[in-house]
Amino acid sequence: MAKGYRPVLRDQPFLLPPDMREWLPAGHAVWLVIRAVEGHLDTSAFHAARRTGGAGAAGYDPDMLVTLLVWAYANGVTSSRRIEAACAADVSFRVICAGGAPDHVTIARFRAGFGGAVEALFAGVLALCARLGMGALGTVALDGMKIAANASVAANRTEERLRKLAADAVAAHVAADAAEDELFGEGRRGDEVPPGAADPGSRDARIRRALAELEAEREAARAAREQQAREYLAAGGRARGVPPQQVAVAAAAARLERARAARAAQIAGLEKRAAGPAAAGRRRDRPRAGIEDYCLVKAAREALAAAQARGAAAERQAARQQGQRKGPVRNITDPDSRLMPVRGGGFIQGYNAQNVTSSDGLIIATRLTGDTADTRWYQPMTAAAQHAAAVIAANPPAGPGHAAGGRIGLVLADAGYLSQDNLTSPGPDRLIAAGKRRDARRPGPQRSRGGQPWTSPAITAMIARLATPQGSAAYRQRSHIAETPHGQIKHNMGIRRLAMRGKPKAAAEWTFITTVHNLFKAISSGHLTPQTLTALPS
Repeated sequence: MAKGYRPVLRDQPFLLPPDMREWLPAGHAVWLVIRAVEGHLDTSAFHAARRTGGAGAAGYDPDMLVTLLVWAYANGVTSSRRIEAACAADVSFRVICAGGAPDHVTIARFRAGFGGAVEALFAGVLALCARLGMGALGTVALDGMKIAANASVAANRTEERLRKLAADAVAAHVAADAAEDELFGEGRRGDEVPPGAADPGSRDARIRRALAELEAEREAARAAREQQAREYLAAGGRARGVPPQQVAVAAAAARLERARAARAAQIAGLEKRAAGPAAAGRRRDRPRAGIEDYCLVKAAREALAAAQARGAAAERQAARQQGQRKGPVRNITDPDSRLMPVRGGGFIQGYNAQNVTSSDGLIIATRLTGDTADTRWYQPMTAAAQHAAAVIAANPPAGPGHAAGGRIGLVLADAGYLSQDNLTSPGPDRLIAAGKRRDARRPGPQRSRGGQPWTSPAITAMIARLATPQGSAAYRQRSHIAETPHGQIKHNMGIRRLAMRGKPKAAAEWTFITTVHNLFKAISSGHLTPQTLTALPS
């Protein structure tokens, strides 16, 4: 039972300790982050982007700003205004800033100017982790992660809508120019500002860019269809697989003509042989079917009729759906972002981050993409992972007990990366799933997502390998290795949405997020401690 209550004297002056080192205990993680950034990471690229020596107030040290953003992102604070507020209210943020809190504009501009400097920071943290004994590369996992962009799904527009917005913007500019010329005279509006002081046309520029991307995408798709049709026709309609719709009728007609020509040549040969001297006294051959009655010609004629019927049905279906389909869309807030399908159904407006993770939880290679599918990123990401392995090998730990060797032993990937090219490309040994786990238990040939059975020898061999006890045991590591960093970033760090817009800036922010993850992975695993930092050369 309490004897009484302590007095609450808010008007009594209270002084913090004069030494900031007394504000937080010596074992607090913020001291490790400060020491790591200022003493063991190369931040020269951030310094190179800053200008000093001019008129005005002194700027903020880039080392301090990098440390501030690292600590903020590690604690799930990504808004520049919230970071500014924390610099005044949170002791750990005040320690980083040494009392001189930057405003949100300074923080936002510094983050927007990351550029290529963040790539060097990512490599520096990876090298630091390697010197601390991390980076186990015997088994690594590649996986994609959908992350929301700083844009709304509601900001997506079809090409028709984008063209209307662009036309409305042009009309509004013309009307405004005419009104200003009438009011202020030709070429003046009365409130001129210095060139470059404002950017009122940024939304219009995004609309024009989205339109250009849609047109380029449509042209690329048309060229791909035409190339596919040319290749199919060049093969004489004998290419394997279902013919492209636009050449199905032409291919069927070509097969019919070949069947007729072959039958005509066959009949001519028979007639020539029957009229020759060797045919004298021989019993006359029984009557044979003509060209149009020949079985192969009949089959080819029926196939042509079926292709024509399918083509007509497809045209009718397209006409019915013309008013229903919206077609491709682009986002006018962040034109680089895309609608991404997510697990459990639904879509988010975002990006697809490709990550290669080591077995001890480091993201050794990362790339932010706008592709909804993962397949084409297997080879670029394994190449990036091998480059990261070289960085790890070039920074061996000072003490014993690390046997990574700087070489990747096995790459694990899910069925989203399965293809003949990915299975047969040069690089480390790999295990790529051929379907979901429930499909792997079913007897018979595995099937692709489109329902067609896999016929590639490489895929068949991979299915057989995954069915062995050794292959199954090795692949079971994939989920833990690949998914753990994603859960750490989304659930523990609380980062589910990027703050920056546009692919270059969003990619730099994502690389920074993975850098923060790696640094705090070293702290949480016990590799990065005051003692290990002291033992490392600066």
